[in-house]
Amino acid sequence: MVEGESGLWSGDELDLDAYLARIGYDIGRDGELSTDLRTLKAVHRAHVRSIPFENLDVALGRQVPLDLKSLQAKLVGRRRGGYCYEQNSLLAAALERIGFPVAGRGARNRTRGAALLPVTHALLVVQVEGEQWLADAGFGWQGPLEPVPLREGASVEQGGWSFGVGAEDEGIHVLRSLRPHGWTDLYAFSPQTLYPGDFTVMNHFSSSHPESRFLGQVVAQRPGAGVRRALVRETLTSMGTDGATEERVVTAAELAATLETVFGIELDDEERAGLERLHAAGV
Repeated sequence: MVEGESGLWSGDELDLDAYLARIGYDIGRDGELSTDLRTLKAVHRAHVRSIPFENLDVALGRQVPLDLKSLQAKLVGRRRGGYCYEQNSLLAAALERIGFPVAGRGARNRTRGAALLPVTHALLVVQVEGEQWLADAGFGWQGPLEPVPLREGASVEQGGWSFGVGAEDEGIHVLRSLRPHGWTDLYAFSPQTLYPGDFTVMNHFSSSHPESRFLGQVVAQRPGAGVRRALVRETLTSMGTDGATEERVVTAAELAATLETVFGIELDDEERAGLERLHAAGV
């Protein structure tokens, strides 16, 4: 069973109407909210579609608070996004508010070759209709569009992309993505429950440690049905379901427009100027 307690993710503090408006969830079109699989999939899909993955505050040297008031102001009140701790803390609050039991997990990224990386990715496990589902709105352009059933051998197709879960020793689960050359590991995670305080510790490393890959560079990503896009430093990459990729260089003068038109991120003047300086310096 998924562990949890009432209010753990501050769901009672969430402005649910504002959140649903931000993600484009229309109760008349998408159905009344309920603690069923239909609702879980619809909310997850709408969140991923509407709130982009980005590290811009980290790149600017800012603090990245995870309290719900700050998350709502940034991800809901503004047309900004966030990375895994922000995205999944907000999603957890929304799901908790709706009535789902939600628990956190910590994962090791496996998309960077054979290196054994620390546990720095945050995801969620949601209990619905007697089954556990992996929910993750914060893995960027390689992540799932909808929840994935958390059982060995399960696989799902989502908008032309397929995801599955494997099992390893010590109860480790592995989220995998089907590519033209076969199944590829995305990340591995244990069954240990993590809590908001654990996300805070992981967030501190990712936002401030010298070895964090989020420091000193612009990252913006968006998964999608058909095409997925990622901007890392000056390179904008688009990848189709057939594995074909296209790349182009984004100049400092193009950066703000690219973030807005491709990723739906709106910047204020201070953010725009700071990111353009960082981008131009090629740090």
